[in-house]
Amino acid sequence: MPNNRRNLWTAKLSGKKVSSSYRSIKAPDFTGMIMGIDPSLRGSGFGIIEVLGIRTFRYIDSLTLKISPRESFVDCLGKIFLTTQQFLQKYPIKAVSVESTVYVQNTKIAHILGSARGACLSAVALQKIPVQEFPPLRIKKSIVGVGQAQKAQVAKMVSELLDLTAPLPFDEADATAAALCYFFSLKSLSH
Repeated sequence: MPNNRRNLWTAKLSGKKVSSSYRSIKAPDFTGMIMGIDPSLRGSGFGIIEVLGIRTFRYIDSLTLKISPRESFVDCLGKIFLTTQQFLQKYPIKAVSVESTVYVQNTKIAHILGSARGACLSAVALQKIPVQEFPPLRIKKSIVGVGQAQKAQVAKMVSELLDLTAPLPFDEADATAAALCYFFSLKSLSH
């Protein structure tokens, strides 16, 4: 079977045994931890992978920051900032990958999402860590092979790629997928 994510996903869905060869993708001279962030006002996802040597990666940690609807907008932004900062202090993060803003017709939603992203990115900027932004469609395509993949498909494929015993919650899976997308983009830069 050709070794690409779409074929791996198709084989997995049909019940066939799938090789985990995507954990052995060559990346140009990058080792260290990558944090992925899926920002949202009340349910931000965080995920960390570690690139080991030039050929392997592994899951390190993830979290969904759930914030009560009773919390004020400003308090939510503070919690998002502090959670991002805590991850950056706990782990030696070398790069951050974040979902870029998607087009929304509602300006209130755009403001809320932009503010949540700003809270995360402010914490990252203070640490002077490089940030790469990826559109959600590109992240999904890099993980599942299809840009219109459903959240459950992304979570399932992330668990397969990282040899996890169960899929991560959706926000954590999306964040971890962003970190993996960063890693896969390094591979494409080496060609």
